[in-house]
Amino acid sequence: MVMDFLLPSPPKSWSADKTSAFHAKITTPVNAAIQPVGRHFLAHARRHIHSRTFSEDEKVINEAEAAAKAANGAAQDDSDLGDEPEDPAMLRRDPKDWKDQDQYAVLGLSALRYKATEDQIRRAHRRKVLRHHPDKKAASGGLHDDGFFKCIQKAFETLMDPVKRRQWDSVDPAVSDSVPNAKSKGDFYKLYAPVFLRESRFSNTQPVPQLGNAESSQEEKKNKAERAKLKKEDNQRLREIVDLALSIDPRIKIFKEQANKQRNAKKREKEEAEKKAAEEAAAAAIAAEAAAKAAEEAEKAAREDGKKNKELLKRAVRKEKKNLKALIKDNNYFLPADQTPGPVEVEKQLELLDALLDGAKGLEQLEAVRKTLEDGVKNGNIAEVFKAEVAKRS
Repeated sequence: MVMDFLLPSPPKSWSADKTSAFHAKITTPVNAAIQPVGRHFLAHARRHIHSRTFSEDEKVINEAEAAAKAANGAAQDDSDLGDEPEDPAMLRRDPKDWKDQDQYAVLGLSALRYKATEDQIRRAHRRKVLRHHPDKKAASGGLHDDGFFKCIQKAFETLMDPVKRRQWDSVDPAVSDSVPNAKSKGDFYKLYAPVFLRESRFSNTQPVPQLGNAESSQEEKKNKAERAKLKKEDNQRLREIVDLALSIDPRIKIFKEQANKQRNAKKREKEEAEKKAAEEAAAAAIAAEAAAKAAEEAEKAAREDGKKNKELLKRAVRKEKKNLKALIKDNNYFLPADQTPGPVEVEKQLELLDALLDGAKGLEQLEAVRKTLEDGVKNGNIAEVFKAEVAKRS
C-alpha cells in the first residue's frame, strides 16, 4: 500500500551545507482495518472511474440533483402515463439481452402499450432517464451502474422507430391475438370490437374506422364493405405487379439459368458416376472371368504335367529295376565265372532282388542301390554288397 503525504517546511536549524537533518520522529505504526465503505469511499470510486477532479464531480452531482428536482416538478404533467411499479428483476436485467425485454414495461407504459403516442413515449423516457441516470445513483451514494439505463435507451430507440415498433407490436406477448369463432357466445360488438381495435394498430392510415355498434349507420357499413373490396383489388394489383416484375426481371432469368446449370451439372455428375461404376463392374467381371479361366487352364496344365511326370517316373523306376536285374545277370548271379548258374541259383538271386526292390522305395533309392552295386563290381565284392543291401532294405 502506498501512502502519499506532504512533508512540513524545514526547521530554522536547517543548514544548506548539510545533506540531512533530524527533524522529528515518526509515530510507531499500528495495524488497522480499512473497509472500502461509506459515502466518501463511494465518491472516491466514482471520481476514479470517471477520471474526474473534485470540482468536475461536484458539478455533475449538482446537475443530476437539479434534473431530479425538475423531474419531480414535471411529474404532475405525466398523469396520463400512470405510475406502475418497477419489477426488481427488470432493474437487474443485462443490457445485452435488451431484445428480450418488455420495451413498454421498461418505459413504464405496460398499460398503454401499442396505444401509447410518440409524445407519451418521449415523456415516459424522460421520466425514466431522470430517475435512473447513473450519475444520479452515484450522487445518492450508490455505485455507478448504467445497466438498466442502457435498457431504457434501447427501449426508447425501438419504440420511436416506426418499423421497429411495428415489428415489436406484432410479437408483443402481452397483447392477445385470439379471435372469436362463429360459435363464441356473447355480445357481437363486445367480442369483435377489441379485435378490430387491436388489428388497426398495423394500418398505415390512422385513425382506422372501428367496428362500431348497433347504432352505426348503414352508410358506414357500406363504406367498410367498399374498403374491403378496394383492399382486395389493391392486393390483387400488387400481386400482378410482383408477378410481372418476376417475369421480366433479368436477375430472375440469371438465377434460373444458374439453377438449371447446377441441376444439369449434378445430373451429369450422377450419370458419369453411374457409368463409371458400371464400367468398373464390367471390367471387374471380365477380369474375374479371365482369372478363373487362367486358373482352370493352369490347373489342367498342372494335372497334365503331373501325369507326364508320373509316367516318366514309372519309366525311370522300371529302367532302374531292369538295370539292377541286368547287373545281377551280367555278374553270373554272383557265382564264379567258370560255374554256370542253374535254375535254383537264378531263382534264389531273383527272389533276393525282388526283396531288395520291395525295400527300395522310389527312384532315388533304386539309383543309390545301383550305384552301390556298381561300386561292388569295381571292388570285386559285389556278392557281399548285394547281400548287405538286401539285409538293409528287407
